[in-house]
Amino acid sequence: MTTRYARKTYRRTCICALTGLVFGVASLVIAQQKNIFTEEVYSRVEALFGKTGAADVAKWRQLVNSIENDDIDEKLYQVNRFFNRFDFVDDLRHWRQPDYWATPIEFIGTGAGDCEDYSIAKYFSLIELGIPKSQLRLMYVTALELNQPHMVLAYYPSPTSVPLVLDNINRRILPANQRRDLAPVYSFNGDGLWAAKSMGTGRKLRGSGPMKMWDDMIDRLNSVMLGDTQEQ
Repeated sequence: MTTRYARKTYRRTCICALTGLVFGVASLVIAQQKNIFTEEVYSRVEALFGKTGAADVAKWRQLVNSIENDDIDEKLYQVNRFFNRFDFVDDLRHWRQPDYWATPIEFIGTGAGDCEDYSIAKYFSLIELGIPKSQLRLMYVTALELNQPHMVLAYYPSPTSVPLVLDNINRRILPANQRRDLAPVYSFNGDGLWAAKSMGTGRKLRGSGPMKMWDDMIDRLNSVMLGDTQEQ
């Protein structure tokens, strides 16, 4: 997020509840990727992002396939490492928009993104690797040293355990209680939205409202994956 627009967008996003239907569609698309990553898909990726972008997407697919049967620690490590190698570029510079949620293909294809893009790409990858969405949350936090909103991915080994944090600022995967530089605010996944007074489970909130950026991202992902003719 950019500092100029972050607080406004952050506040708007945090009060929107993410519906299970929306995330269910997203999870289904990602889970099917190993079956539908065809030559046609790569052709569409190459048309959008060039040969280098398509080659990097292919490396992502190779990684997912190669660690499918590895233990959870290795999956977390490899996925975190793969995406953290891309450049951090804020949305205004990269997409000419104050806030933009890139698909994993857009993030990889352009080789850059911001904190949401790192976290979303890791979330989708780990779901495809068989980790239940109940163990994953996209978590909004305040990065205290930077004094700005930030997003990380939290992995919960059990429902009541302290989560492990996958982050692009501190690239080590650490328990949340060791990340004193982060102050949690909200987290979400396909099961709902939580207030996160601590880096633990938090209190589930009720609410409703559209998540337009998420819907738009899924539409763009479908356009590449499924050959949708809708405008990018």
